[in-house]
Amino acid sequence: MESKVDWTQILLQCKENVTTHIKPLRKTLKDPQPNLGKGAGGDPMKLVDLAAEKAIIEVLLKNSISFTLVSEESGIKEFGNKAKSCYVTVDPIDGTTNFIHGLPFYCTSVAISNKPNLSRVYAGMVADLFHGIIYTAVEGKGAFCDCQRISTSNVGMLEEAVIGLDLNTYETKEVVSILSEFIQQTRHLRHFGANALELCYVAEGLTDAFVDIRGKIRTTDVAAGFLILKEAGGIITDPEGNLINAKLDPQQKLKFVASGNPQIHNKILSLIKLN
Repeated sequence: MESKVDWTQILLQCKENVTTHIKPLRKTLKDPQPNLGKGAGGDPMKLVDLAAEKAIIEVLLKNSISFTLVSEESGIKEFGNKAKSCYVTVDPIDGTTNFIHGLPFYCTSVAISNKPNLSRVYAGMVADLFHGIIYTAVEGKGAFCDCQRISTSNVGMLEEAVIGLDLNTYETKEVVSILSEFIQQTRHLRHFGANALELCYVAEGLTDAFVDIRGKIRTTDVAAGFLILKEAGGIITDPEGNLINAKLDPQQKLKFVASGNPQIHNKILSLIKLN
């Protein structure tokens, strides 16, 4: 599958089709929204989530791709007679809350793998749907933003670094206690509300690291972002420094530290007090 399909072009088509499908929904954000129940990942579904998912599926079927969909909304579904030869892991809209509130930070994430595991992802896209920016990567070929090669930063000092930190959890007190030394030594903390896109900011060197140890983030959120960051020269491990190879499933959750270079990565890990 890797050698026969131009995944970069297909992913670009996905981005364009998602943009077209969600455009009308921007005009109805202030209207009452229907209750669509919860998606496979456990979060409430919104019209924009389903519209984006439909747009991605349309492009894949138009290109005669047989695949297994692993989606935060619809769960796991097979399409075509060779569905297990290709896994398409999607978060149709990462940052749905931002979209609904009119905040300009949300994206679509699509990852391609030959097995349902993070380590088997070989192509990925994260599309910033508000600004029209697209991040892509193919394993072994580097990472790109709007077709321009990108690379991570070499900032190694926490005092100088801009670092993303997700504290969006009911267990904030516990998470903060684990990260207290890290937080005290970091001057510039940020969180924008769409983790897939924040990983791409690390990949592009706009930020220097991103930390999420809540155990809430799903592999569907980060599958594409992980590949893009690694292809840009970044490092991703669990909070103990171990490589991550989680199952691609809307129920699978993980914790991670993602950094632009070894120096800042090791510094962050040394400040995380798990015990």
